Amino acid sequence: MHQRFLPEHIDRVRREEPGMQVIVHPECRWEVCQKADDVGSTEHIIQAIERAPEGSSFAVGTEIHLVNRLAKRFDPLGKRVITLDDSGCLCTTMYRISPQHLAWALENLVDGRVVNRIKVDDDVKQWARVALDRMLEIRI
Repeated sequence: MHQRFLPEHIDRVRREEPGMQVIVHPECRWEVCQKADDVGSTEHIIQAIERAPEGSSFAVGTEIHLVNRLAKRFDPLGKRVITLDDSGCLCTTMYRISPQHLAWALENLVDGRVVNRIKVDDDVKQWARVALDRMLEIRI
C-alpha cells in the first residue's frame, strides 16, 4: 500500500499547499522518501506532528485510517493533517485488526494453539529483517 504513493503526489502538495510538510512511512518508494521532508515509522510520524507548533500542516504518506485519526486528533490543536494522496491508500490487512481478533489469538496461544501461523522462506526472512532494521535506524 505504501508503494502507491508517487513523487508526483509530493509535487502536487508542494504546488497546491505551499509550506505544508511532507512526512512519509519508510515503506514508501525510495523516490518518495527522497522528496519528503521527513521519513519515519508510524510512531515517528505521530511524534513529529505532536511536537510541531500550532498552525503546522502535514501531508502524510501512510495508511488512510491513520491519517484520518491524526487529522481528527490534531485539528483542535490547530494542526492540519491530510493524506499525501486521496485516492484511498487503504491497508485492508491493518483495517481487519481488532481487539476481538487479538484477544482470540492470545487466548488460543494460552491454550497452546497457534492460529494463523505465517511461514516465510529463509531468504524472505533475511531481507525482511534488513528492511526492519533499516526502519529502526531511521528512528530519531
